[in-house]
Amino acid sequence: MGLLLGTGVMASGNPPADTDSPWAELDRDRIQLGAVKAAVVELETGKTLYAKHADWVTPIASITKVMTAMVVLDSQQDLAAWVTIPEPDRETRKNAYSRMRIGSELRRRDLIRLALMSSENLAAYTLAASFPGGVEAFVAQMNAKARALGMKDTRFADPSGLSRNNLSTAADLVKMLLAAAEYPQIREYSTTPRYTARFRGPRYSLGYGNTNRLVHRGSWDIGLSKTGYITEAGRCLVLLSEFEGREVAMVLLDAFGKLTPLGDAGRVKRWITTGDSGRVAGAALRYEQSKAKQYPRLQADATSAR
Repeated sequence: MGLLLGTGVMASGNPPADTDSPWAELDRDRIQLGAVKAAVVELETGKTLYAKHADWVTPIASITKVMTAMVVLDSQQDLAAWVTIPEPDRETRKNAYSRMRIGSELRRRDLIRLALMSSENLAAYTLAASFPGGVEAFVAQMNAKARALGMKDTRFADPSGLSRNNLSTAADLVKMLLAAAEYPQIREYSTTPRYTARFRGPRYSLGYGNTNRLVHRGSWDIGLSKTGYITEAGRCLVLLSEFEGREVAMVLLDAFGKLTPLGDAGRVKRWITTGDSGRVAGAALRYEQSKAKQYPRLQADATSAR
């Protein structure tokens, strides 16, 4: 299959070697990942190091929140403004728990931080609800931004990622990551290890931790991070990390269990730095193989939902 236009990401199989990259000689047969769909791209050159089923359309869960953050920041709304936490919509109320008190207020910049670092779904919904025109206008702007970035196989249905109708591909999410890397706030907020949010009306504080445990590890230099999970999406992780002085974008979608995306990130790191990723645990590998076989039906379902 050919290159996906504008990304340098192969739809499946191994991309041709990039002779300008110090990693041009990496053996693509020496990497194994548990994620069903994946893409690994060198940020500076935009060149693909590895891709697997990168054109498969799939639910992306809370990876959505990276786009949510970009739309808020593009709007140039006051980040220091206090925003009232509204009653959540049906999707958020049904599928997500939040400790935030309805009717209290938090600064917009803190809402973005909590949405990114701790995947706070009500924070993401609040950002959309406070957008000019409300949630519907916000989601429309998310889709407009995706089109502007050339994300041709992407569709957003809500700002948090709770909807299974938030669909994309690993190739498209590389484009989103490359764009998000240009926002200093997204880099900072998404990699904050821990944060105490201070609300008013009434006044109270809540502590939050990052959902990606790799940001807590001194052995990783992570520049941007987002995790995601709903049943239909499996476990997902996107991140930027620096190896040997060069930044790499990873998109890891639809993996088994909480630890597999983290293990996959470690396998990518070992492959780049040592030439061999190591192997995937049996249960995760069986999940990957089973989901790959099911894809024709899952793709038909995803296409009908678009």
